[in-house]
Amino acid sequence: MNSYLGSLDRRRFLHGSGVALALPWFETFSRFAGAAESTKQKSRLACIYMPDGVPMPLAKDPAHKDWAWFPHGSGKKYTFTKCLEPLQPLRDELTVLSGLSHPSVRSIHGHSNADQFLTAAATGPRGGYRNSISLDQEFASHIGDQTRFSSLVMSTDGGTGTPRGAHTLSFNRSGRAIPAEHRPKQIFDMLFVKSDGDAARRLALSQSTLDDLLADARSLRRTLSGNDQKTLDEYLQSVRDTEIKVEKAKRWMNIPLPRVDVDHLKLDITPEDPRVYLQTMFELIYLAFKTDSTRIATFQLGRENGIGVSDYLARAVGFNLTHQLSHNTKNPGGWKNFGVYCRFLSEELGRFFAKLKGTPEPGGKGNMLDNTLLLFGSASSAFHLSRNYPLILAGGKNMGFKHGQYLNYAGDNPAGGPWNGGREPWQKEITHEDIPLSNLFVTMLQRLGIKTDKFADSTGTLDAV
Repeated sequence: MNSYLGSLDRRRFLHGSGVALALPWFETFSRFAGAAESTKQKSRLACIYMPDGVPMPLAKDPAHKDWAWFPHGSGKKYTFTKCLEPLQPLRDELTVLSGLSHPSVRSIHGHSNADQFLTAAATGPRGGYRNSISLDQEFASHIGDQTRFSSLVMSTDGGTGTPRGAHTLSFNRSGRAIPAEHRPKQIFDMLFVKSDGDAARRLALSQSTLDDLLADARSLRRTLSGNDQKTLDEYLQSVRDTEIKVEKAKRWMNIPLPRVDVDHLKLDITPEDPRVYLQTMFELIYLAFKTDSTRIATFQLGRENGIGVSDYLARAVGFNLTHQLSHNTKNPGGWKNFGVYCRFLSEELGRFFAKLKGTPEPGGKGNMLDNTLLLFGSASSAFHLSRNYPLILAGGKNMGFKHGQYLNYAGDNPAGGPWNGGREPWQKEITHEDIPLSNLFVTMLQRLGIKTDKFADSTGTLDAV
């Protein structure tokens, strides 16, 4: 393998039998063309969405101590509940935020608002619909041409969904939904495999992608430094592990959605399926970032209102349907059940964050998490309430983010409690004025290196992060 690896668009591949596999950055090739740009700090952004809000039992409820999603305390002095406890080892790498939301939808049913989570647009409760550019695509408009893919758009349900029932977090500058990909095999092949027709046919017969590449890998390895040899070995093992997970995740994707008049509680999903699926999708983001195939990713874990295959994610922890958990908090053990599901998501988030933290930044300083900004959250908090979004901001220490804190802008008595009929929380009068979430978005863009002082309906920045 010769110096052509560093030429042209700076994308390097292993080759074999009509298959090409993207490679991570190697210090060995720094003398080749494009090296100056390769060694510049690369800032990345990933945004992850959870539907259906979070457990918010009132302070007088015994479940509040263990199963309220937001931490107890504030600032540096706070404690996680069992919902976020799996993130404790990464406490110094993240900030929890409360009391932020988008002003244009605060009096709208929470299930309508995934569409505007990253846009802040006034998408409205019904009738005419218009969206605007999402945070990730604003960032992509500045740096997307520096990578093979301007962004990676993913969701559990795939496609675009419907107005106010989005299956994607990403919208272009015209406000048009960008279809999300949800099949791990297709994402894997798109990111890492360039193949001719025969190669595609062989891969379809479950022949491992790496089997056709190992000879080229051995040849390449002899030209690398000791550090790069270790990087190559770890990368190939990561790809192999991900490929195995992709095969396992096929079971999830091959389960057909039932008709509305069919009892979908009998859907044949094992507890392993949704967990492996999420792990695989996060692993694909990790590999896309590691190979610098893209620096921007969105992942919508599920559609609002319990529609789609994503509603079965709760089977990972023994429940039938995810959306029902938010409705059944009025029942005995309801808050715990909802909290156990949120804890499952925290476990998988923590696994993803830790993988980034444990990987040295390719060609840069620190680890990958230091140069990757991650936003996790939902467009509702308490039952269908479009205010006080539950938010976690992680990573980005090399961008100047300060972590290890809980920024509580919601006050001591945020809305919550189970819904027992009558007016829902979103229908009640607003008693606390949230900070525009777009203020955080402006701050994120600035730290990501974009010169701007405005996004959507922002009124300033959020310098405390």
